[in-house]
Amino acid sequence: MIKNKILVVEDEKGIRSLIQLYLESKGFIVYPVSSGQEALGIVKNENLSLILLDIEMPYMDGFEVCQKIRQMKNIPIIFISSSRELADKVRSFELGGDDYITKPFDFVELEARVRANIRRYKDEEKKQVKKILQYNNLEIHLDRYECYLNGKLLPLSTREMEILFLLAQHPNQVWSAEQLYDRIWGYDSLGDVQTIKVHISNIRRKLDQSNDGVNYIQTVRGFGYKFTS
Repeated sequence: MIKNKILVVEDEKGIRSLIQLYLESKGFIVYPVSSGQEALGIVKNENLSLILLDIEMPYMDGFEVCQKIRQMKNIPIIFISSSRELADKVRSFELGGDDYITKPFDFVELEARVRANIRRYKDEEKKQVKKILQYNNLEIHLDRYECYLNGKLLPLSTREMEILFLLAQHPNQVWSAEQLYDRIWGYDSLGDVQTIKVHISNIRRKLDQSNDGVNYIQTVRGFGYKFTS
């Protein structure tokens, strides 16, 4: 059986070693590094399954590393950080991060998030059916992870694409934040509905910038969100 390869980018040696020991005990191959520069070298040369990326690092922080990785490959990225600031979560998702977990974290939860993100990426790779949805001047190509509005490519992250596609697949159906989290991330929300709110806000902002004039994602107060055309 082929083992999944995990890159752990963490400048604190103690935390890095604990993550490595735990994940290796669960059958993963782990590449532990302490800097963004080392991480980029491994991303370039190895076929990785997932990246655990610390934000607070010297010389090159996790945000910059994420940007550079996204220019190279499409690999699931989970940010790990001591920051609980909403601004940091928002930025991590805007730059293409797939998940965000705060220190100190439970290793069982970390493993669950790692496996869920790897599984979701692999499931998408296996699906050969062309996935395209079109409403008015909005085109969503999930097979290429691209979204066009009035012919313009929108800078949506992987998670934003998946949320928009799921909503658009079921027009006028109301989804709670918990339901969206469970469907997209693949595990219970653990109360972190703020993550969905951040992504919905980002999607709306990017759609609004196109001046299409259509409010595609509407909030149903007290219930959740729905897609309308």
